[in-house]
Amino acid sequence: MKAKKIKSKALELGYTACGIIPSSVFEEYSQYLKERAETFPESKELYEPLHALARPPVDGKSIIVCTQSYNRYKTPDSLNGLIGKLYLFDGRLPYTYEYRAKMAFETYLGMLGMNILKGALPARWAAAKAGLGKFGHNNFIYSEEHGSYIWIDAWIVDEELDYDNAPENLSLSACNENCHKCVKACPTNALSKEFSMDRGKCVTHVTCNSKDVPNENIRTGLGLWLYGCDACQDACPMNKSKLKEAEEFPLLKEFEEFLKPENILKMNEETYLKVLNPRFWYIGKDAFWLWKCNALRNLINSGSGEYHQIIKQCRNDTDKRIRETAEWGCKKLNI
Repeated sequence: MKAKKIKSKALELGYTACGIIPSSVFEEYSQYLKERAETFPESKELYEPLHALARPPVDGKSIIVCTQSYNRYKTPDSLNGLIGKLYLFDGRLPYTYEYRAKMAFETYLGMLGMNILKGALPARWAAAKAGLGKFGHNNFIYSEEHGSYIWIDAWIVDEELDYDNAPENLSLSACNENCHKCVKACPTNALSKEFSMDRGKCVTHVTCNSKDVPNENIRTGLGLWLYGCDACQDACPMNKSKLKEAEEFPLLKEFEEFLKPENILKMNEETYLKVLNPRFWYIGKDAFWLWKCNALRNLINSGSGEYHQIIKQCRNDTDKRIRETAEWGCKKLNI
């Protein structure tokens, strides 16, 4: 009865779907990580921290998973191909409806007498186990109505509930086994076959989590992306016509000028900390250098002669990582 109330409340608040599963369903996830590390040994250290996601708190009994769609939002022309849609339409921002819905849902769970426990978990895996979608060849979760353009929220609670039956096959049944458009579209070859991915080459990982300048062999493949990547999703036939783009995402237009690559390179640290970092806080306060390297690489890969001067000027930057990127660009462009 309580599980039914939870699902009804989720839909009332605007979630597209809700499922409930026991907290002991992630043993397969650990095995999956081991297989990834064995397949891509050069990225093994990037998979090791993810094993913690498969170990919910001891007091955690159930996992409640909800999905929201973001395919209704418009992507500004100036940001298309620069920032992945998932991060442009970020439901974690406090001024969004999605965030308010999440807070209201958590309040409701508390009213039902449940405690939400701290701890991270593999959200896509949880959504698949709860029957809210299935994995595509590109590792994204797909729903029939919204394709892969969904945001996943998940909570660990300290109460046993009525659980949904986990599907026997987590791979997407509607995904044509002979379709490899997402694999072919991957700009850095991080996707080499279906349901597999080298995290160390993934554009999203490289543009957000790099601790140093990425290897020269993938810099060109990173293209114009500043953060995130939509290449595999945009190429997927199952996402065709799924983008409705009927609404403006709150305050996104106010960030357009700040996200222009040339403006990022002109930006001072104070503006970064006051404007850009609060919007993309997960990239880190100390990652201003990474934003600048990404912006500089964008200008280099654009091939436009109008940016030659600013690229050459970056050879004198105080940060050696920016200088290295600029030197690479000057050599690549022969300037």
